Amino acid sequence: MPPVNTLSSLKCGSGAIVSALNTAGAMRRRLMDIGFAPGSPVRALFRSCSGDPVAYLIHDTVIALRSEDAAGILIESAAEP
Repeated sequence: MPPVNTLSSLKCGSGAIVSALNTAGAMRRRLMDIGFAPGSPVRALFRSCSGDPVAYLIHDTVIALRSEDAAGILIESAAEP
């Protein structure tokens, strides 16, 4: 079984595809509303000075997520969003 990669492990400048959400309740709904749905391409843009949060590009929108929230988003193979 391949290792599970999460959005929080994505290096800045790299892209991936959202494969699943490992969250529940209001956070899951919020992430889905933003566009973090399975099959969606996402790219890590840059980290804040302290390293958290990280800005991600998804569906032509830049979203900043804390690493604890990004850890609930599973990703697969690199892609060019």
